[in-house]
Amino acid sequence: MADSFPPRLMRTRLYEQVAGQISAWIAANGLAAGDRLPPERELAQRLGVSRATLSQALVALEVVGVVEVRHGDGTVVTERQQQTTRIVEAIRSHADRLPEVIETRDALETKIASLAALRRTDDDLARIDDALASMEADIEAGGRGVEGDERFHGAVTAASHSLLLARLMDEIGDLIKETRIESLGQPGRPADSLAGHRAIAEAIRAGDPEAASEAMHAHVAMVSDVALLREQP
Repeated sequence: MADSFPPRLMRTRLYEQVAGQISAWIAANGLAAGDRLPPERELAQRLGVSRATLSQALVALEVVGVVEVRHGDGTVVTERQQQTTRIVEAIRSHADRLPEVIETRDALETKIASLAALRRTDDDLARIDDALASMEADIEAGGRGVEGDERFHGAVTAASHSLLLARLMDEIGDLIKETRIESLGQPGRPADSLAGHRAIAEAIRAGDPEAASEAMHAHVAMVSDVALLREQP
Protein backbone atom coordinates (compact mmCIF):
# COMPACT_ATOMS: atom_id res chain seq x y z
CA MET A 1 0.00 0.00 0.00
CA ALA A 2 1.34 3.43 -0.94
CA ASP A 3 2.40 5.71 1.87
CA SER A 4 -0.11 8.43 2.70
CA PHE A 5 1.24 11.81 3.74
CA PRO A 6 -0.67 14.76 5.22
CA PRO A 7 -0.97 17.85 3.00
CA ARG A 8 2.05 20.11 2.78
CA LEU A 9 2.09 22.84 5.42
CA MET A 10 1.80 26.43 4.22
CA ARG A 11 4.32 28.93 5.54
CA THR A 12 2.55 31.61 7.52
CA ARG A 13 3.68 35.11 6.69
CA LEU A 14 4.69 37.31 9.63
CA TYR A 15 1.92 39.83 9.06
CA GLU A 16 -0.60 36.94 9.08
CA GLN A 17 0.71 35.82 12.46
CA VAL A 18 0.45 39.36 13.78
CA ALA A 19 -3.08 39.74 12.39
CA GLY A 20 -4.03 36.49 14.11
CA GLN A 21 -2.56 37.71 17.42
CA ILE A 22 -4.45 40.98 17.18
CA SER A 23 -7.77 39.29 16.41
CA ALA A 24 -7.23 36.85 19.29
CA TRP A 25 -6.43 39.77 21.61
CA ILE A 26 -9.62 41.56 20.50
CA ALA A 27 -11.67 38.47 21.34
CA ALA A 28 -9.88 37.75 24.63
CA ASN A 29 -10.43 41.30 25.85
CA GLY A 30 -14.06 41.42 24.81
CA LEU A 31 -13.66 44.41 22.50
CA ALA A 32 -16.86 45.37 20.73
CA ALA A 33 -17.70 47.40 17.64
CA GLY A 34 -16.43 50.96 18.05
CA ASP A 35 -13.74 50.11 20.63
CA ARG A 36 -10.27 51.39 19.80
CA LEU A 37 -7.07 49.40 19.65
CA PRO A 38 -3.96 50.76 21.39
CA PRO A 39 -1.84 53.23 19.35
CA GLU A 40 0.30 51.57 16.69
CA ARG A 41 3.59 52.34 18.43
CA GLU A 42 2.38 50.72 21.66
CA LEU A 43 0.86 47.75 19.85
CA ALA A 44 4.07 47.14 17.88
CA GLN A 45 6.11 47.17 21.09
CA ARG A 46 3.72 44.74 22.80
CA LEU A 47 3.90 42.32 19.88
CA GLY A 48 7.64 42.74 19.36
CA VAL A 49 7.34 43.63 15.66
CA SER A 50 8.21 46.60 13.49
CA ARG A 51 5.72 49.39 12.80
CA ALA A 52 5.80 48.36 9.12
CA THR A 53 4.77 44.77 9.88
CA LEU A 54 2.08 45.96 12.28
CA SER A 55 0.72 48.40 9.70
CA GLN A 56 0.56 45.61 7.12
CA ALA A 57 -1.32 43.37 9.58
CA LEU A 58 -3.82 46.14 10.38
CA VAL A 59 -4.42 46.80 6.67
CA ALA A 60 -5.01 43.07 6.13
CA LEU A 61 -7.52 43.06 9.01
CA GLU A 62 -9.23 46.11 7.57
CA VAL A 63 -9.53 44.45 4.17
CA VAL A 64 -11.42 41.49 5.68
CA GLY A 65 -13.60 43.77 7.80
CA VAL A 66 -12.24 43.15 11.31
CA VAL A 67 -11.08 46.71 11.99
CA GLU A 68 -11.36 50.12 10.40
CA VAL A 69 -8.54 52.67 10.35
CA ARG A 70 -10.06 56.11 10.91
CA HIS A 71 -8.10 59.32 10.48
CA GLY A 72 -7.91 61.09 13.82
CA ASP A 73 -9.55 58.21 15.69
CA GLY A 74 -7.04 55.38 15.35
CA THR A 75 -7.89 51.76 14.61
CA VAL A 76 -11.44 50.81 15.57
CA VAL A 77 -13.02 47.38 15.89
CA THR A 78 -15.92 46.69 13.51
CA GLU A 79 -18.94 44.45 14.02
CA ARG A 80 -17.69 41.62 11.81
CA GLN A 81 -15.90 39.39 14.34
CA GLN A 82 -14.94 35.83 13.39
CA GLN A 83 -12.76 33.06 14.78
CA THR A 84 -9.06 33.88 14.53
CA THR A 85 -8.34 30.91 12.22
CA ARG A 86 -11.06 32.04 9.82
CA ILE A 87 -9.69 35.58 9.82
CA VAL A 88 -6.22 34.38 8.82
CA GLU A 89 -7.79 32.17 6.12
CA ALA A 90 -9.72 35.18 4.80
CA ILE A 91 -6.53 37.27 4.68
CA ARG A 92 -4.72 34.52 2.77
CA SER A 93 -7.64 34.10 0.36
CA HIS A 94 -7.55 37.84 -0.34
CA ALA A 95 -3.83 37.72 -1.09
CA ASP A 96 -4.25 34.71 -3.37
CA ARG A 97 -6.90 36.37 -5.56
CA LEU A 98 -5.18 39.76 -5.81
CA PRO A 99 -3.36 39.02 -9.11
CA GLU A 100 -6.60 38.10 -10.88
CA VAL A 101 -8.39 41.16 -9.52
CA ILE A 102 -5.53 43.38 -10.72
CA GLU A 103 -5.60 41.84 -14.23
CA THR A 104 -9.35 42.36 -14.51
CA ARG A 105 -9.20 45.89 -13.22
CA ASP A 106 -6.43 46.81 -15.65
CA ALA A 107 -8.35 45.40 -18.62
CA LEU A 108 -11.56 47.22 -17.74
CA GLU A 109 -10.22 50.56 -16.53
CA THR A 110 -7.77 51.17 -19.37
CA LYS A 111 -10.66 50.83 -21.84
CA ILE A 112 -12.89 52.98 -19.63
CA ALA A 113 -10.28 55.75 -19.54
CA SER A 114 -9.92 55.62 -23.31
CA LEU A 115 -13.68 55.95 -23.83
CA ALA A 116 -13.89 58.71 -21.23
CA ALA A 117 -11.39 60.77 -23.22
CA LEU A 118 -13.66 60.47 -26.26
CA ARG A 119 -17.05 60.88 -24.61
CA ARG A 120 -16.61 63.07 -21.51
CA THR A 121 -18.82 66.08 -21.04
CA ASP A 122 -18.19 69.25 -19.05
CA ASP A 123 -20.25 67.78 -16.21
CA ASP A 124 -18.10 64.64 -16.27
CA LEU A 125 -14.94 66.73 -16.01
CA ALA A 126 -16.43 68.68 -13.11
CA ARG A 127 -17.13 65.42 -11.22
CA ILE A 128 -13.59 64.21 -11.89
CA ASP A 129 -12.16 67.49 -10.60
CA ASP A 130 -14.35 67.35 -7.48
CA ALA A 131 -13.07 63.85 -6.73
CA LEU A 132 -9.45 64.99 -7.14
CA ALA A 133 -10.04 67.94 -4.79
CA SER A 134 -11.68 65.66 -2.22
CA MET A 135 -8.81 63.20 -2.27
CA GLU A 136 -6.21 65.97 -2.07
CA ALA A 137 -7.92 67.56 0.94
CA ASP A 138 -8.13 64.24 2.77
CA ILE A 139 -4.45 63.46 2.15
CA GLU A 140 -3.37 66.93 3.26
CA ALA A 141 -5.34 66.37 6.48
CA GLY A 142 -3.41 63.14 7.12
CA GLY A 143 -5.91 60.67 5.66
CA ARG A 144 -5.39 58.04 2.98
CA GLY A 145 -7.85 59.44 0.43
CA VAL A 146 -9.85 56.20 0.15
CA GLU A 147 -13.21 57.88 -0.45
CA GLY A 148 -11.77 60.38 -2.94
CA ASP A 149 -10.02 57.55 -4.77
CA GLU A 150 -13.29 55.66 -5.10
CA ARG A 151 -15.10 58.80 -6.27
CA PHE A 152 -12.43 59.49 -8.91
CA HIS A 153 -12.62 56.04 -10.48
CA GLY A 154 -16.41 56.21 -10.33
CA ALA A 155 -16.38 59.57 -12.11
CA VAL A 156 -14.07 58.25 -14.84
CA THR A 157 -16.30 55.20 -15.30
CA ALA A 158 -19.36 57.46 -15.60
CA ALA A 159 -17.52 59.61 -18.16
CA SER A 160 -17.06 56.58 -20.41
CA HIS A 161 -20.85 56.48 -20.90
CA SER A 162 -20.76 52.69 -21.22
CA LEU A 163 -23.51 51.00 -19.23
CA LEU A 164 -22.03 47.54 -19.70
CA LEU A 165 -18.53 48.52 -18.56
CA ALA A 166 -20.04 50.35 -15.59
CA ARG A 167 -22.01 47.21 -14.71
CA LEU A 168 -18.86 45.07 -14.92
CA MET A 169 -17.00 47.51 -12.66
CA ASP A 170 -19.86 47.34 -10.20
CA GLU A 171 -19.66 43.54 -10.22
CA ILE A 172 -16.05 43.63 -8.99
CA GLY A 173 -16.54 46.73 -6.84
CA ASP A 174 -16.06 44.95 -3.51
CA LEU A 175 -12.87 43.28 -4.74
CA ILE A 176 -11.52 46.60 -5.99
CA LYS A 177 -12.34 48.19 -2.64
CA GLU A 178 -10.18 45.55 -0.94
CA THR A 179 -7.24 46.33 -3.24
CA ARG A 180 -7.83 50.07 -2.74
CA ILE A 181 -7.58 49.78 1.04
CA GLU A 182 -4.50 47.58 0.74
CA SER A 183 -2.79 49.92 -1.74
CA LEU A 184 -3.51 53.19 0.06
CA GLY A 185 -2.17 51.66 3.26
CA GLN A 186 1.32 51.54 1.72
CA PRO A 187 3.71 54.32 2.87
CA GLY A 188 3.63 57.29 0.48
CA ARG A 189 1.03 55.64 -1.74
CA PRO A 190 -1.85 58.15 -1.31
CA ALA A 191 0.20 61.02 -2.78
CA ASP A 192 1.51 58.82 -5.60
CA SER A 193 -2.00 57.63 -6.37
CA LEU A 194 -3.27 61.21 -6.50
CA ALA A 195 -0.51 62.10 -8.96
CA GLY A 196 -1.59 59.17 -11.13
CA HIS A 197 -5.19 60.38 -11.01
CA ARG A 198 -4.14 63.83 -12.19
CA ALA A 199 -2.31 62.35 -15.18
CA ILE A 200 -5.40 60.37 -16.12
CA ALA A 201 -7.64 63.41 -15.69
CA GLU A 202 -5.44 65.59 -17.89
CA ALA A 203 -5.45 63.02 -20.69
CA ILE A 204 -9.24 62.74 -20.49
CA ARG A 205 -9.56 66.53 -20.47
CA ALA A 206 -7.32 66.74 -23.54
CA GLY A 207 -9.50 64.21 -25.37
CA ASP A 208 -6.54 61.88 -25.90
CA PRO A 209 -7.76 58.26 -25.60
CA GLU A 210 -4.33 56.68 -26.06
CA ALA A 211 -2.75 58.85 -23.37
CA ALA A 212 -5.68 58.24 -21.05
CA SER A 213 -5.39 54.48 -21.50
CA GLU A 214 -1.63 54.56 -20.93
CA ALA A 215 -2.00 56.75 -17.84
CA MET A 216 -4.61 54.42 -16.37
CA HIS A 217 -2.49 51.34 -17.10
CA ALA A 218 0.52 52.94 -15.40
CA HIS A 219 -1.66 53.95 -12.45
CA VAL A 220 -3.15 50.46 -11.96
CA ALA A 221 0.34 48.92 -12.19
CA MET A 222 1.66 51.36 -9.58
CA VAL A 223 -1.18 50.95 -7.08
CA SER A 224 -1.06 47.18 -7.53
CA ASP A 225 2.47 47.03 -6.12
CA VAL A 226 1.42 45.95 -2.62
CA ALA A 227 3.22 44.22 0.21
CA LEU A 228 0.85 41.23 0.20
CA LEU A 229 2.08 40.28 -3.29
CA ARG A 230 5.74 41.05 -2.63
CA GLU A 231 5.70 38.64 0.32
CA GLN A 232 4.02 35.65 -1.31
CA PRO A 233 5.67 32.46 0.01
